[in-house]
Amino acid sequence: MPSNTLESPPVAVQTAIAQRKILIVDDHPVFRHGIAALISAEKDLTVCGEAESAPAALDVMRRLKPDLAVLDISLQGTNGIELIKLMRSEQPRLPVLILSMHDESLYALRALRAGAKGYLMKAEAMTQVVNALRKVLNGEIYVSPRFSERLIFKAIQSLEGGMGSPVDKLSDRELEVLQLLGKGFGTREIANELHLSVKTIETHRAHIKEKLGFKDAGEMVRFAIDWVAQELG
Repeated sequence: MPSNTLESPPVAVQTAIAQRKILIVDDHPVFRHGIAALISAEKDLTVCGEAESAPAALDVMRRLKPDLAVLDISLQGTNGIELIKLMRSEQPRLPVLILSMHDESLYALRALRAGAKGYLMKAEAMTQVVNALRKVLNGEIYVSPRFSERLIFKAIQSLEGGMGSPVDKLSDRELEVLQLLGKGFGTREIANELHLSVKTIETHRAHIKEKLGFKDAGEMVRFAIDWVAQELG
């Protein structure tokens, strides 16, 4: 006997994948485009905008409301760590991943203190950026295993010694200048690297000298060389 139950024919249901929007802030167009290509290859991620400076980044953030921002530290004018603070003052829930050429031992802790949720070095970006993005989007912290161990070691040292590093007194930009001094850069080379004037770099050098109590420029440079060697060693 024929059944009285009517069965609807199968209907193809297409489930739309909700894409998470990523904003990329870096002053090197080639690198921006390379990272954008990696991100765009993922079905659930999309690059909603790019910017090469802090003002442009803030404008894109306000207009496009990204789900996550990827920032470099070295930007013309306002650096990436200051930009984290500016972004999160307007959008406190915006996750930020720092993607930088600077060694994580020099800047990762400062970035995390400023509100970033992860730090990835550009040398590792091509293999780790998608993993780092997903971790930060899930509300977790991303740092390399090597740096995670180093953080624990520094915390123990700080507790035992009762004091932090002398360079903690420096601003983020002053720390950048100190790092470049330690790598053998001269004032004009540092100005070119950071897209700042020679006069501005000279002012930063004077502040470093004063804050850390050096007698002269030679003592400051020797300290910078030893500090960089220790931090990167």
